[in-house]
Amino acid sequence: MALTLAELMSVLPQRGVVDWIGVRPARDEPMLTPQQIQAQMGKGLTGDRFKAKRTNREVTFIQGEHIDAIASMLGRGPIQPATLRRNIVVRGLNLLALKGKVFQIGDACFEFTGLAHPCSKMEAALGAGGYNAMRGHGGITTCILRSGTFSVGDGVFVIDGSSMHSGLI
Repeated sequence: MALTLAELMSVLPQRGVVDWIGVRPARDEPMLTPQQIQAQMGKGLTGDRFKAKRTNREVTFIQGEHIDAIASMLGRGPIQPATLRRNIVVRGLNLLALKGKVFQIGDACFEFTGLAHPCSKMEAALGAGGYNAMRGHGGITTCILRSGTFSVGDGVFVIDGSSMHSGLI
């Protein structure tokens, strides 16, 4: 018996791994890259200038594999994650598969809220064609459902959202 599309979308046994963490302390300042960070519900990541400005975009994520794809499309070597100005780089998990799901890293829980589209700054940061190379590869935006600490190397995995809202975790 074939699975329905909804059933197929609900199966996500893979776990990702946090590969990099970055925060923007102020406008036009270089990103800081802590090995461990505190995610605060309603406030964002400790040390990030965007904390609490928009709760549907408290933390941004991008796939490490997509950073590699962007570099390949631009015909260049490795791109440093700070260049793309996302908060968290994850490897080994399709971030788009997190839509409609609650996921956990360390003690913190997050919910997918949308796509993180590239901005015009990517053309300057990556060179000609940078904006277009990032289209469809810009990552996701999230809100924090439970405050907590996590580190580079921690697993990223889906949890049952119903237990999050019932206070079981």
